[in-house]
Amino acid sequence: MKIAIVTGASSGMGREMVRQIGDRFGRIDEIWVVARREDRLQELKSRVPAPLRIFPLDLTDQDARKKLEQELKDKNPEIIFLVNASGYGKIGPVGSISPEEESGMVHLNCEALCYVTHICLPYMAKNSRIIQFASAASFLPQPGFAIYAATKSFVLSYSRALNCELKNRGICVTAVCPGPVNTEFFQIAETTGNIPFYKKLVMADEKRVTSKALRDSMMGKTVSIYGMGMKAFFLLTKLLPHEWLLRIMVRL
Repeated sequence: MKIAIVTGASSGMGREMVRQIGDRFGRIDEIWVVARREDRLQELKSRVPAPLRIFPLDLTDQDARKKLEQELKDKNPEIIFLVNASGYGKIGPVGSISPEEESGMVHLNCEALCYVTHICLPYMAKNSRIIQFASAASFLPQPGFAIYAATKSFVLSYSRALNCELKNRGICVTAVCPGPVNTEFFQIAETTGNIPFYKKLVMADEKRVTSKALRDSMMGKTVSIYGMGMKAFFLLTKLLPHEWLLRIMVRL
């Protein structure tokens, strides 16, 4: 049985990934969709042509992750796509957000991503793909968004290293690094603060971001960056000292 696994599948770019994989890849027998909100996962069944296997799990919970691991052992599928799209961020200076929320970002954005990747690797063969959702926030420290940006820097670094490690197995790992995307993400993020105005000016469409991510993954690219603005920002972070850029961000 050939499958795709998508975490964070109940909303945003994870949900869009499920739709696009279902539309484009007929050779996949099932898509395993993982998220906390079971009702949102059930809704997806009528929107995706491929059969879905639903896992209403909180990936920050060790017992929940064990359920997914056990299902892999029981079914022994071949994983064609692994998409790690689970994650969240909270806006606000360090210390202004609850310690549970601060550590929760690390647990979901980093720890859960590594765990899911680890348990899926034994079931992946040559030409399979891993897509890890990082962020353009990974390019530069983000005052007021410090922990989230740090977790996404981890994802970018981890994905690049993993891609090198898996080359001899013919598995490609792509880190997706969009700028702000018009999804539920910012509704959650803004419960503790407001997104800077300049980020709203470059808000991207989730369908286009995910479409490019899939295309870049199939082309074997290590990093997928959507839009000229974010590509220019990436180049800027390579050319200019981060201290200069941070001063500009703080003033804005």
